[in-house]
Amino acid sequence: MIDVILALRLTRETVRLTAAVWTTAAIAFAVTGSAGAARSAPGTVAWPKGTAVVTYESQVALAAALAENPALVVRRLPSLRAVEVLPAGDVAHFAAEVSGLPGIDRVERRLPRRPLVEPALAVTATAGPLQWQFAATRIDLVPESVLRAAASQTVAVIDTGADLGAPDLAAKTPLTHSVRTRSGDVSDRNGHGTFVASLAGGARANGEGIAGSGGDARLVIVQAGGSDGSFSDVEEAAAIVWAVDHGARILNLSLGGPDTSVIERRAVDYAVSKGALLVAAVGNGYDEGSPLEYPAALLQPPGSRGAGGVGLAVAASTRSGARARFSTTGTSLSLAAPGESVFAAVSSLAPASRYPRATLPGSTAGLYGYGSGTSFAAPQVAGAAALVWAANPGLRADEVASILEQTASGKGAWTAELGYGVLDVAAAVAQAQGTQDGSVIRLEGRREGRRVTLAWPGRAGMAYRVLLARDGGPSRF
Repeated sequence: MIDVILALRLTRETVRLTAAVWTTAAIAFAVTGSAGAARSAPGTVAWPKGTAVVTYESQVALAAALAENPALVVRRLPSLRAVEVLPAGDVAHFAAEVSGLPGIDRVERRLPRRPLVEPALAVTATAGPLQWQFAATRIDLVPESVLRAAASQTVAVIDTGADLGAPDLAAKTPLTHSVRTRSGDVSDRNGHGTFVASLAGGARANGEGIAGSGGDARLVIVQAGGSDGSFSDVEEAAAIVWAVDHGARILNLSLGGPDTSVIERRAVDYAVSKGALLVAAVGNGYDEGSPLEYPAALLQPPGSRGAGGVGLAVAASTRSGARARFSTTGTSLSLAAPGESVFAAVSSLAPASRYPRATLPGSTAGLYGYGSGTSFAAPQVAGAAALVWAANPGLRADEVASILEQTASGKGAWTAELGYGVLDVAAAVAQAQGTQDGSVIRLEGRREGRRVTLAWPGRAGMAYRVLLARDGGPSRF
């Protein structure tokens, strides 16, 4: 028998509320909000034709504004207090009139978003296993029990959809939704989403193709981008809300743009308030001076140098563990994962001229290829988060993020090239289990009136004794 003494103080602080999560979300808003808002302020540049995004304080205020300034509501996001509207008249005039009304926060343009892939897919010569990234991040050392336990976790991939005929995605029978067509059809005619989804959640035990980094984690596919890969902050926000409302605990965002908006910030805050972990690609802009990309810069704010934040902003690394040549650098990085010539599934609906196919020896179904970009690094971190949560279901989202950062190759040291270093999934899972030194156990307590339920990870055959102290009083077993 192994005696592990666990102390729990029953104070008001024992019950963890979401206030701390709201606080960190508010910090990210304050740090990043001003720049994004200034760029999208009405009147600074010519308004494009089409729709506008109105964020408001109350339905009453919105109704009053639209009563005076008629517009067709084409999309409602009540959770974010936002609507997309098609004004009856000139869009610039509508924006100028409505933005100053009581209870209206802002009137903004739709901001473009694009998949962060560079230089698309390119077949390259490789030595060793084609899916080299699996060993590079030490997923191959994660216990089988944890890989199976990941079935309790759900990863959402918000992207261009997915080819559900790909063997590794078909085996997961993912929940699907398109915010573009508002249906379950997520056919991926671009290819980006299929590649990303297979890296995060590809089936590991179907005897075909590749294995995703998330073990047996459930997969949700939310289509926000079209066949050309383009979409907006509005579709992104709608996809985030839908994914969270349908049970996703981890959201992958391999997309970005140079500006942010109220609706995007509210979507991030909404997901965080629900306890979800967001993972985003930092971008492939090294040659352009490493400009900020949103939403990554909302998750790890500029100047933060890996401290705080409300999610994980992921850079790309090479086979040797160095920064990939295209990967953005700067103060808004959390950590890195393999992103240069990684191997994954290719959509059969995407043009072969754009997405070349690579031969996978022994494969009898599916299409595969190589890809480079921070887009393909982020989903590996999203899948790893599912394994960490599987190892310790009592963790909060910020604790999962911290474990992934502190166990990366930097060993707690942060750099502008790779953040806290390259993802090490085996080390992260070990820390989540409390098995680094064989004696540290993480205890979680849930208080319901006078009753407290305790939970902690452990192995079969182990026994524990619990030491109880109430409000600083004497301890007892």
